[in-house]
Amino acid sequence: MTTNQSDEAAAEEPGAEDSVGEEAGAEGAVAEAADTEPDASTSRTAEIAERFAALVDAESWTADHGLAKIRVSNDQWVGAVSVAHRNGMPFVSFLSAVDWSRDVAVGDPLSDENVEERYELMIRLSSLSSDDSITLSTDLDKMSPVIDSLVPVLPGANWHEREAHEMFGIEFRGHPNPKKLYLPDAFEGFPLRKSFPLLSREVKPWPGMVDVEAMPESAGPSTENPEATDGIDDEGATDADA
Repeated sequence: MTTNQSDEAAAEEPGAEDSVGEEAGAEGAVAEAADTEPDASTSRTAEIAERFAALVDAESWTADHGLAKIRVSNDQWVGAVSVAHRNGMPFVSFLSAVDWSRDVAVGDPLSDENVEERYELMIRLSSLSSDDSITLSTDLDKMSPVIDSLVPVLPGANWHEREAHEMFGIEFRGHPNPKKLYLPDAFEGFPLRKSFPLLSREVKPWPGMVDVEAMPESAGPSTENPEATDGIDDEGATDADA
């Protein structure tokens, strides 16, 4: 029996079309379930965020992009970090801040004018026995960025707070040694504040247009060899001929 005859026989077989349709429908259902079923890592991140948010009595939490982020108020900051530290998150990965501002002194204006102006202070804590980690955050007033230091309960935050103080001007009450880490003592200003003037931005606004030279009109790369003309004058005579 030829291939065409086999196909015709299969097509004439009772229920053949129904069987093919059922298989296609089953494959589609499996693909749709795979698309809608939450990823295991995403579920784990949400579980961690929800659990620690309950432990520290957080204002809110998110689990976007594989990051368990928990937001607390200023007066909860030290207590929340201390609770998380005692409940499986002892390692301080980093502590830093973000300057959320609508003011752009030099450069292009912000497209989103609904930004709530503030400093967002964040600390990332990690487990020593698994890949679990959380980020705790709190908002500080732009005019008076002051918060209690974590050093009395978490000594590992010492130099992180010094850096945030030096770069953003955040005051950590109770810090034992808030001296500069990088800059000279006489340096004035806080370099990571968006209001801090940078000479390069004064000369050329950032973000700005990129200077790109116009391409030559001829298509394709040049075939000239600059070295081939070395030692040859306009009339074709070489140095040796002279």
